[in-house]
Amino acid sequence: MAAAEEDPAVFTSTALPSDPRLMATVTNAYLGTRVYRDILHINGVYNGAVGDTHRADIPSPVSARMAVPDVDTLAETFTLNTRTGTFIHMVQSTDYTATHQLYAHHSLVHLMAFSITIQRSAHNTQPITVQLQTPFVPKSQDLDLNRGPDFQGAHYVYGQTLVPEVEGGPRPMVHMLWTPVPQGLTLHEEEQERSWEFLTAVAESEEEAKRSYSQGLDLIAAGSLYPSHVRAWAMLWQGCCIDLDGPLPLRQALYGCLYYLLSAIPPQGNPGFLFHGISPGGLSNGTQGEDYWGHVFWDQDTWMFPNILLFYPEAARAILEYRIRRLEGALHNAREQGYQGAKFPWESAATGQEVCPEEIYGAQEIHITGDVLMAFEQYYYTTQDQKLFREDGGWKLVGAVAQYWCSRMVWSQEEQCYHIKGVMPPDEYHQQVDNSVYTNAVAQRSLNFAADVARDFLIPVPEEWVDCAEKVKVPFDEEKKYHPEYDGYSPGELVKQADVVLLGFPLLHPMSSEVRRNDLEMYEPVTELDGPAMTWSMFAVGWLELKEVQRAQRQLNKCFSNITEPFKIWVENSDGTGAVNFLTGMGGFLQAVLFGYTGFRITRSNLCFNPAFPDDISKLNIIGVSYLGNKLKFTITREEIRIKVTTSSQDPLASPLEVVLEESGQKFPLHEGQSISFPTVTGWIQR
Repeated sequence: MAAAEEDPAVFTSTALPSDPRLMATVTNAYLGTRVYRDILHINGVYNGAVGDTHRADIPSPVSARMAVPDVDTLAETFTLNTRTGTFIHMVQSTDYTATHQLYAHHSLVHLMAFSITIQRSAHNTQPITVQLQTPFVPKSQDLDLNRGPDFQGAHYVYGQTLVPEVEGGPRPMVHMLWTPVPQGLTLHEEEQERSWEFLTAVAESEEEAKRSYSQGLDLIAAGSLYPSHVRAWAMLWQGCCIDLDGPLPLRQALYGCLYYLLSAIPPQGNPGFLFHGISPGGLSNGTQGEDYWGHVFWDQDTWMFPNILLFYPEAARAILEYRIRRLEGALHNAREQGYQGAKFPWESAATGQEVCPEEIYGAQEIHITGDVLMAFEQYYYTTQDQKLFREDGGWKLVGAVAQYWCSRMVWSQEEQCYHIKGVMPPDEYHQQVDNSVYTNAVAQRSLNFAADVARDFLIPVPEEWVDCAEKVKVPFDEEKKYHPEYDGYSPGELVKQADVVLLGFPLLHPMSSEVRRNDLEMYEPVTELDGPAMTWSMFAVGWLELKEVQRAQRQLNKCFSNITEPFKIWVENSDGTGAVNFLTGMGGFLQAVLFGYTGFRITRSNLCFNPAFPDDISKLNIIGVSYLGNKLKFTITREEIRIKVTTSSQDPLASPLEVVLEESGQKFPLHEGQSISFPTVTGWIQR
């Protein structure tokens, strides 16, 4: 009989990585840690002033590990099950099997838990003891922790962060309750099997911490704490899946990327949850000196957001609400630099004021402001959620960004157009350049979107917005038919990462396929080979657009050198340096499949598709695509596209959808529960 096919969503190893940074992570939207690490982090809780602000280290009671006796161990495995969001350590000896399960509860986000189960072998009648090792000490370099009275069998500490981000700024309180962890657990001779559950509750108020701990205890007593976590993950996967008939390493990479990204998003059906953004290394990282201190960059808005938006618009909205709540900080940043409107920080933490430790990036890498607005644009066109803009602060942010770009431009008498001077493009090898093509194009896009929203809301459009959008310089070499990276760029100059190629995607800047090809060919050979992991995904998307599938695959294959074993943790640079659990690279990789293989493009009036994928993939399944209140399932082969509306919006204002094929103009109405199919060609979905 053939061996059972390996599950691409379950990563099992007989050994742990030698570098502890590459351990699996267990996180939810509020709490996160690396397996066996002595600290955990809380989303939005930072300590330290300005550029020194970092995620506050909270001592972790869930860091316990089963000690393995030297004798008679038959097998030991370490597993990350991405379907259930669980890390499992299993030890089998001749006498017993011991299993340690660890998880951050996906829907009850204030809880982390682990269980130890010992099951005896048939022949054994002796007591069995499993030793536990834990590095946990209830102390922190970032909090003044105090011991409180025990509560329902739990130990209790509480304390405040030591240093606010800005003078007089908030210093959050942290309250933590945990089940004491003994040095060993014994299965007595009369017992066949037993499980022990250990609970940790963390919150910023004593009331919430105690409520969560009590709720956890009740669920444990009912035998439903872990099942409720597994159910929450099952629901998450049910609404979102990218799978394909193709190579196992590619399928594993997709499940790994989705697991780490989905671990970071707000839980479904919890609109009141205050979200504090996603940093490049996620919640498991961000200690002082590590993973950019847990700050939030364009990585969230440009690299991670589009994947989240296409599956979970509610979570995407929470990311935008995070930016809206930081608008005061962005207004402050613009004023500090002598401009009007809102300038989003290169690095954001608790206040939205600039917290980048090196001044040059905050001062010059201003494309971040346009990147933030592009996420708002993609959300608006995908959901038509006008409430976010009219009532929940979105329009104020849009207008403030447009105002910033207008104040940042200067008129060139000589060239008769607007310039943006003295910037650092996404390619950070160059600084103080004029007219970075990406920066100027994203500024133009911000202004066009702001004008579009104003017209939708019947608000008069300031003439300045229209004038600046029409007349901003977007450098182009008429002779060589390509986009120079900035004024004075010489072909052949080394580039750090994807920059000009982003004009084609995600910016959708209008250009011919000849120019798109020239940009790819100009920059591919001069882009740093060991640079940040998301770069090659964007080259892959470009080549897929041009139907050069093998060339695209060569680019995408470069990403695999950033994926580490056995838990598919990404490193920022292929030499192992930079951030770990690099969600930015994972986001780029997911986009290469989700927007590259399918050709999905979000435009003002439709969702386009134009599939292209390499020879070793025969079928692509994308489940849970959200568009205008409908959930869609796409099954794509070389011969056929099949689309099914799995659920449609209950909103009476939501229009039914139809598919339009580009060449023939044929239209197919989409009805809930029904599938339509047609030959694999270019087309779009519209109202």
